[in-house]
Amino acid sequence: MDHKNYSYPGNLLEGRTILITGASDGIGRTLAVHAAGHGAQVILHGRSVAKLEKVYDEIEALEGAPRPSIAVMDLAAAGSDAYTSLADSLAAEFGRLDGLVNNAGILGERYSIEQYDAAMWQQVMHVNVTAAFAITQVCLPLLHQSDDASVIFTSSGVGRVGKPFWGAYAVSKFATEGLSQVLASEQEHGSIRVNCINPGPVRTEMRRAAYPAEDRDALKTAEEILPTYMYLLGPDSKGVTGKSLDAQLY
Repeated sequence: MDHKNYSYPGNLLEGRTILITGASDGIGRTLAVHAAGHGAQVILHGRSVAKLEKVYDEIEALEGAPRPSIAVMDLAAAGSDAYTSLADSLAAEFGRLDGLVNNAGILGERYSIEQYDAAMWQQVMHVNVTAAFAITQVCLPLLHQSDDASVIFTSSGVGRVGKPFWGAYAVSKFATEGLSQVLASEQEHGSIRVNCINPGPVRTEMRRAAYPAEDRDALKTAEEILPTYMYLLGPDSKGVTGKSLDAQLY
């Protein structure tokens, strides 16, 4: 299957309930609107109510799209009770999850290891790895209620080959690849498939922060890399697990 050029029907995700973290901006926002437009009941996670409400309104304006839900939680500050409360509210409202996209993340600082601030290091690792672990862990019982569930973690090229000055972000993505592989191996005989996606260079604010002098017009838009996400969230990827897929050639 050529997932980068995956072609899919307008009702691909009909009947599926999908939680997307970091849904207020960038790839998460674009994916949330697109998934809802293809039939998904989308749960929008983020830390800004105002931004999430804008995404909510955008989805509400789509003809025939299921009404989304909003889950506000600051991953940098949330404790274990917040994750449990989120899972409880999702269980009460939906009963199951068919998809979980761990998209939320922060860049941190572009410094050498020698110069890296320890507090910033811990924050990046917490948001990018520990929070993804925590939200996935509490959502697993809901994912087990689905006959065809998909978990997606967000990787990066610098999470496969270490590059200078990428610091905690790169290390967090190496850890994310490991987390995905371990969970995939644990779930290989069940109904939950687990994979990573490396979006590649995309025209987002995080990319701008990392490469402020870059020609943004040369980058793909978030919309252009969505086929890989839609492939993994839909039924055609059933049985595909433990993979790390590139959403584009670069």
